Amino acid sequence: MSRCSFLRSLAAILIAAIFLPAAYADGSYGEHRQHKAVFVMTNSADRNEIAVFARDSDGTLSFDYRVATGGRGSGGNVDPLQSQGSLLLSEDHSLLFAANAGTGDISVFRVEGAELALVQRVPSGGSSPVAIAQHGRLLYVLNDGGNDNVVGFTIEHGGHLVRIQNSLALLSNNDAGASGLALSPDGQFLAVTERLNGIIDIFHVQANGTLSTAKTSASNGAGVFSVLFAPNGALLVTEAASSSISSYAVQADGSLTTISNSVSTFGAATCWHGITPDGRFTYTSNSASASISGYSIGNQGSLTPLGGTVVGTNPTGSANLDIAITTDGKFLYTLNSGTGSIGMFAIQKDGQLNNLGTVGGLPAKAGLNGIAAN
Repeated sequence: MSRCSFLRSLAAILIAAIFLPAAYADGSYGEHRQHKAVFVMTNSADRNEIAVFARDSDGTLSFDYRVATGGRGSGGNVDPLQSQGSLLLSEDHSLLFAANAGTGDISVFRVEGAELALVQRVPSGGSSPVAIAQHGRLLYVLNDGGNDNVVGFTIEHGGHLVRIQNSLALLSNNDAGASGLALSPDGQFLAVTERLNGIIDIFHVQANGTLSTAKTSASNGAGVFSVLFAPNGALLVTEAASSSISSYAVQADGSLTTISNSVSTFGAATCWHGITPDGRFTYTSNSASASISGYSIGNQGSLTPLGGTVVGTNPTGSANLDIAITTDGKFLYTLNSGTGSIGMFAIQKDGQLNNLGTVGGLPAKAGLNGIAAN
């Protein structure tokens, strides 16, 4: 090797060492890129952070490190955002989006395994972002408080968000209790739940990313909360006050037709839910009873309880909030805000859950919100 080549190589090594994140100064950089992880948002009012838990092959977790979002959360105790989707992993698992409710902006991270790198912070278009939904190059943010609305963005090169002109769409009023947001698998519809109004809004997504006037439908059960589309297009909505879940078919005009009407979870405070990537099962998080209920999803979107419906339990007082299901569909995790822990479960082939215990490392009753897993 020539002297010049040697010097260039040495310089490259030194530059790489200088710019390695501090969290990886112990030489674990490559390991982070290879590992899978579960991400939890602290929602701290002083310094919002993402806590990263490394996932082993058996589904168990261990606390790894924290990284700041650059913004602030809302703070609070248990479930201050009252929403699902404040932390979202992109469809291709390459980006992580975090809602900073205290500073009214969104943080974008590049994801490689368990490694996070902050790319950007961008204003959410409202005073308090509480949920995020993404499909392809389109991303929408649900804002609560003061001016309840939805705002659209495009995802550009490197994960940078660019606001879509004239994409802001207002909800029914400024005290709607915006709590859930979801894009249909074909990207044609955006669904929003208004918790305090008991309604579901369906927006048609225009070719330029702007939104049509919403088609509004009353929720089947009391306490409408979170909303997700199954891969087959069925819309699944939880009903916290009646501790139930309904499924709907979205018609071409945005109206809803009920498929399964308020199926009981046999739990209490059913607010959050998750759907397996293959679309076979959905699980609800019943925070007041520290339980998880499970259902199989039929080809047309019908919901059939799995066994006695309750398929998993967390320790009493867990206040399990949001649910994250791994991208391979093998594991399910609950954010237990009451105890500052994560509930760990293995998903069996028949949809039943095998309890793997809990892992701590998070502050209890400190405003935790948002969980995602790759």
